[in-house]
Amino acid sequence: MIAFVVALPLLLATVLVIFYFERKMASFMQDRLGPTHVGIWGTLQPVADLLKLLQKEDIVPLQADKALFKMAPYIIFLSVLASFAFVPLAMSYPAAYSASAIFFILGILALDVVGILLAGWSSNSKYALIGAMRTAAQVISYEVPIGLCVLVAVMWHGSLNLDHIANAQSMYASLPNYLFGIKGLQINDYGGILNWNILQAPFFIPLFIIYFIAALADCNRAPFDIPEAESELVGGFHTEYSGFRFAVFFLSEYCKMLLFSILAVFLFFGGYHSPAVNIGSIKLCQYTTGVAGTASGYAWGVFWIFSKSFFIMLLQVWVRWTFPRVRIDQLMSLSWKYLTPICFVLMIVCALWKIWLIS
Repeated sequence: MIAFVVALPLLLATVLVIFYFERKMASFMQDRLGPTHVGIWGTLQPVADLLKLLQKEDIVPLQADKALFKMAPYIIFLSVLASFAFVPLAMSYPAAYSASAIFFILGILALDVVGILLAGWSSNSKYALIGAMRTAAQVISYEVPIGLCVLVAVMWHGSLNLDHIANAQSMYASLPNYLFGIKGLQINDYGGILNWNILQAPFFIPLFIIYFIAALADCNRAPFDIPEAESELVGGFHTEYSGFRFAVFFLSEYCKMLLFSILAVFLFFGGYHSPAVNIGSIKLCQYTTGVAGTASGYAWGVFWIFSKSFFIMLLQVWVRWTFPRVRIDQLMSLSWKYLTPICFVLMIVCALWKIWLIS
């Protein structure tokens, strides 16, 4: 319950901020102005859009399965929101401690496809149904490389606990950290960015790229927004939704983006630890991470998690307005012919590298 009370306001605030920056980045890349009228530089435009959606009429199609139609958006949102209960926001954050946090996050998050299928089928619309079936195929295809990417990080650290994985990428690691996985380049005492997984072994760089691509597809983000393709399916599985229920779909998509970004931060970028490096007697890393279990520790943890996650979300926005939408056959080929086999190879490389380091 504490995790929900803390996470929900942060979620809503982050979604409003990233929504504003997405529109500004899109307008910049397309040589437009973007939001300008509501608030200074249009900063209150997301709030105005939310208020507008709340005032819209809630329309339920006459031939729809009304109970399932109304239930579907909330199933999706609750599956995403429940996953945040297992995300530790700082060191020694008791509300989210779980020895199998990654397992629970991926397991609960997989339920959102049930809500999407219900939304498409219950709408009694061919466009919504096609979009829902595309989503099922897409999510199943891209959860495989995501799971394998996570598995490689779990193998490297020997834990499903996000706290353990985050702390293993810091100066507090129980085992030695080596820069680029080379014996003799031990970097525990320096802390900061040098201890992050992305620099601990060379295979983590392609692994993050695969994870990033697969997360885009799992979130139905362009160029993988096949289920929603406006030019083909009007809007996909949420074609028949209006008002607040449409807003719930919209909110769920951005919350899922944030969740995958936070998971990437824990798996590759040091979790809630500072990127600052200790230099001799200047302990920048300790100062900018705070003391575990204290107010400063919690504040720094939340700051670094959301700062890193926000940067990854901006990359997702950048990709959206850079690449054209792929065809559905290209989408499936990318997952099954390229990303998944590469993940298996990286998993073998990780196992051999880990054996070499501890031998």
